[in-house]
Amino acid sequence: MEIRHNDRRLAQAVATKAAVVEAARQLFLSRGYVATTIGAVAEQAGVAIQTIYNSVGNKAALLSAVVDATAAGPDAPRPVPETMRERTAAAADAAAVLALLADWFAEVHPRSSQLFSVMRQASAVDAEAAKVERDRAEIRLRNYAEAAAALRRRGALTSGMSDEQAAAVIWSVGHPDTYRSLVLDFAWGLERYRDWVHAALKAALA
Repeated sequence: MEIRHNDRRLAQAVATKAAVVEAARQLFLSRGYVATTIGAVAEQAGVAIQTIYNSVGNKAALLSAVVDATAAGPDAPRPVPETMRERTAAAADAAAVLALLADWFAEVHPRSSQLFSVMRQASAVDAEAAKVERDRAEIRLRNYAEAAAALRRRGALTSGMSDEQAAAVIWSVGHPDTYRSLVLDFAWGLERYRDWVHAALKAALA
């Protein structure tokens, strides 16, 4: 009986956090980060202000959680690194890993680019938002080192490039700003963008 009660409480906590994060996402996109208050998020989510601090944290933590959820998309709340490790493990060879990365960037950027623009604007005027942006960029770089190691195990990186250097290539090619410039500013189609990512990674990392 106690186990069922704990399961219900855990499910309720997960649902509450998801509602808070979704409310914050909507407000960040419609009002911007700076104009969005914790009180407004609480009202939108239908929870007490203290519930937000207890379930997620302060506004900067909310921004980070929104980015996580947006990047994860339909897999949320499962973290993106966990999903990508599973996909990478299933990749038979280096060519499959490169295709996986190209597919991922073409999948994640259309649903997260607007939020990254919000974060970039916020970081220009808010120190905590700027820290979130820096920290998340560094986390992406570290995660791409795992993809680089997976490529090496499958016989790629024959030029002598280190895993750290390969991670920097993946980070640069797949950067949200690159997607925004090519697809949103220069009107590349998504397929053209995906093919370019794949070709660029293959040329650099094979």
